[in-house]
Amino acid sequence: MRVLLVEDEQPLAGYIAAGLRKHGFAVDVAADGRSALDKCEITPYDVVVLDRDLPVVHGDTVCRQLAQQGASRVLMLTASDAIEDRVGGLMLGADDYLGKPFAFSELVARVHALVRRSTPARPPVLRAGGVALDPARRTAERDGRLLRLTPKEFGVLEQLLAAGGAVVSAETLLDKVWDEHADPFTNAVRIAVGTLRRKLGDPPLIDTVTGAGYRIAG
Repeated sequence: MRVLLVEDEQPLAGYIAAGLRKHGFAVDVAADGRSALDKCEITPYDVVVLDRDLPVVHGDTVCRQLAQQGASRVLMLTASDAIEDRVGGLMLGADDYLGKPFAFSELVARVHALVRRSTPARPPVLRAGGVALDPARRTAERDGRLLRLTPKEFGVLEQLLAAGGAVVSAETLLDKVWDEHADPFTNAVRIAVGTLRRKLGDPPLIDTVTGAGYRIAG
């Protein structure tokens, strides 16, 4: 899942980004509101974790514009945590609101909850071909056998399962599972799919659709 973190305090941004990456999210970081809006024009983020008091373009303006576009879920993460602040943020179009300081486990749970509220809604556990993948618990198994997956393998499998049999292009996988520093000409997706296939075992679960991408076998 691809997340944009918008936070102008660099040490805090580094801490949050590192923590989200440990939980398997592909994270980009913006330090001001203008940069956040520019990144959202290029990348379809699943969730935007948004500080409110931002330089250049205020977080309220960013939230309002993202809500109008409707492409990403917005979680406001800010020190302004009075009831009127929370109500104001939600009225601007934020999908959720979390005050600072916060428990990191709650932040992760709220991000997962926002992803499940996407359209169409995503079930908490993704299943196909004997595979059960739980994004919140970061677990995957096939026919009761625990799959020991790297973060990228896990992300690829999650995207393919969430597509429900539809073809997912390599470009989309690169956008959703890797961050903005990924080389678009890399073989990373092909390599991750190859190792994932080996770990999944037989019968084969992932089909290659020549010239289009990958899908869960029907």
